[in-house]
Amino acid sequence: MKNIHVVSFLLLLGLIYYSISGLMPQKISSLKTPTTEFSTERALVPLREISKTPHYVGSPENKNVREFLMKSLKNLGLSPETQKGYVFDEKRKTLSQPINIIAKIKGYESQKALLIFSHYDSALTPSFGASDAGSGVVTILESVRAFIASGEKPKNDIIILFTDAEEIGLVGAKLFVRSHRWAKNIGLAINFEARGSGGPSSMIVETNQGNKNLIQNFIKSNPRFPVASSLLYSIYKMLPNDTDSTIFRKEGNIDGLFFAFIDDHFDYHTAGDNINRIDHNSLQHQGSYLVPLMNYFSMADLNKIKSEEDYVYTNFPFVKMIAYPFNWIMPSTSIAFLLFGGLIFFGFRKKKLNLPQILRGFIPFILALLASFLIGFYGWQIILKIYPHYNEILQGFTYNGHTYIAFFISLTVAITWYIYSNFEKNITSVNFFVAPLFVWLTINIIIAFYLKGAAYFILPFFFSLLSFWLMLKNENNNPLIHLLIAIPAVFIFCPLIQTFPIGLGLKMISISTVFTVLVFGLILSFFREFSEKIHLIAKGFFILSAFLFTQAHFKSDFNKDRKKPNSLIYFQDFDNNEAYWLTYDSILDSWTRNYIGSKPKKASSILASAPGSKYNSGYKYAAVAPLKLIPHYQNTLILDTVIGKQRKVSFTMTANKKANVLRLYVDKKTVFEKLSFNGLAVKENLSFSKSKNRLLTFYVSGLDSLKVSYTVSEGVIPEFTLLEYSFDLMNNPWIDIKKRSDKMMPKPFVFNDAIVIKQKINFSSVK
Repeated sequence: MKNIHVVSFLLLLGLIYYSISGLMPQKISSLKTPTTEFSTERALVPLREISKTPHYVGSPENKNVREFLMKSLKNLGLSPETQKGYVFDEKRKTLSQPINIIAKIKGYESQKALLIFSHYDSALTPSFGASDAGSGVVTILESVRAFIASGEKPKNDIIILFTDAEEIGLVGAKLFVRSHRWAKNIGLAINFEARGSGGPSSMIVETNQGNKNLIQNFIKSNPRFPVASSLLYSIYKMLPNDTDSTIFRKEGNIDGLFFAFIDDHFDYHTAGDNINRIDHNSLQHQGSYLVPLMNYFSMADLNKIKSEEDYVYTNFPFVKMIAYPFNWIMPSTSIAFLLFGGLIFFGFRKKKLNLPQILRGFIPFILALLASFLIGFYGWQIILKIYPHYNEILQGFTYNGHTYIAFFISLTVAITWYIYSNFEKNITSVNFFVAPLFVWLTINIIIAFYLKGAAYFILPFFFSLLSFWLMLKNENNNPLIHLLIAIPAVFIFCPLIQTFPIGLGLKMISISTVFTVLVFGLILSFFREFSEKIHLIAKGFFILSAFLFTQAHFKSDFNKDRKKPNSLIYFQDFDNNEAYWLTYDSILDSWTRNYIGSKPKKASSILASAPGSKYNSGYKYAAVAPLKLIPHYQNTLILDTVIGKQRKVSFTMTANKKANVLRLYVDKKTVFEKLSFNGLAVKENLSFSKSKNRLLTFYVSGLDSLKVSYTVSEGVIPEFTLLEYSFDLMNNPWIDIKKRSDKMMPKPFVFNDAIVIKQKINFSSVK
């Protein structure tokens, strides 16, 4: 291989590396950073305090974090206040009592306010909440400290909000938007989040209208490392995922920007979300956003944030952001169509293009696309057969997930090179290039009609047309020229290839493998310069993929750094005097076998049903457990009377010990004429069937009691079931539980490490 080919190939690898590494800061700011600037090391100081213990809503530790944050805001010279109140969610049938923390930096005009916020509660599982969302909280604390230290007086009020109970349904945000006096005057809401412990922080827009003014103002604020694209914005709008920002948009019509890093997803909502595992560069990235955003939007006219027009946008190295109106999409697509058609005509006229060769050129490209899909789709299923314990990681992204991404991409490139090697003698480079250009033109036409947020895909296509034109003029071009032209494709698409399986799970790796072939085709003008060594390159990538798979294999087990998630529940049926051990795990380990046994029985053979989880997990195995006398909620009838043809009943459930969650079910088909919980009326869905019978999930704060009041027709006797969850299985005076080994941790997204007490409630007659 010629020296110029070696150099250009190494440069391509360097560009691919930079396209990913250049998305975020690679150095963090120290304690010596000027006080008017964001310092990651300063932000880590309060983060260590916040993330010392799990601090889910209603827990004593949640109160400790709240008191620490109140003190921190006071130390900044602010006057924080709390907001407390019950919130009932009709759709989710949940009731909770969040306590928000709110402070304000007064502006000198105060027409519209800038809101910066995050949530301070951790997940219900034993997560320390360092990333989710302690990182957001300390980003705000440190940025506010730097802003105050600068001595700048803001034009707009700056409201600082730390919401509670985000993890159980965005509850604190609902409380603020619905009832706080400052909520009506917010012009822009900026939220900081995390769904993992590392990676670049991406910006997502939340708006009910167009995004034009939001994007233009975001660009003007000039963050150093912007990561944002209208594709992510379009996909996010189609997905059911919500954040606190969604509540501000839906219920308050408040436009917003939210920032989140999502890599190292295996730490999400687990004990791995701790101070030792958070990527300090990700925290630095969050701070690199908020400081310029505060400086800009504290002085901007927030009355001019809303817009009816949408923009296409994407980040790009050096220029930072590219943005243009949606109404450019159809003209640019039409121009691309005409240019492609014109170049095809030019190629036939110059006798550089040959129809039979063009048609044969479609064969390797279509075969490569098909092979890439099969590799990704079935390859991951085969891996799950080989390593079934990966299924215990409910997030769908394994500890060695990045190695698997590299393996699948390398294998795809190897097979693509191999497929093309069997055709390269019969087809010229320029005829090869027509097929991927045609496919990409088709993709962009579809995008123009159905996925406008991805319309910036047309930009690398225009550059590929330039390569096509050079090939038509001269078959032998310097590979460095084609590499230069390929830079937009590398910078725009390579990060997406990595991001898809991180964000969607490794089960979606086929998106990345197919996209790899599409990008390969888009820069085929560069790769065809290596046709003399095509077999050698294919073998090289096969060897690389074998090495990566081997590396993934040696990191496939669980250890102290890659802990196995497992689960255990002590379930007591109070009325029947029965108790069981339950687990959500499909594969038992040495710890769960202590309780479930070595020959476990299916949970369905013992329990008829169980509450689901975020990932629709149910109990897998069950075993008989010793029956213990455990304090539980007591039911007291307050009112039971018949007036006319209506029966009115009120009863209170009072705690004899701390519980974290109460779930109330009705055991048969019942139509309530009126229904309320702790004085909050249920306004919708008062008819319940056997298949859809959960009345309420109540997240308990302290020793809260639950008052249930209902009205039914005379003669209707509802039968209730109460499930009482307390997350104290590992530390309680009634049941002796062994500690997990240091290679294990509680499984996330399910009610885990819990004592569950089931009891019937039936008031059969008027008292």
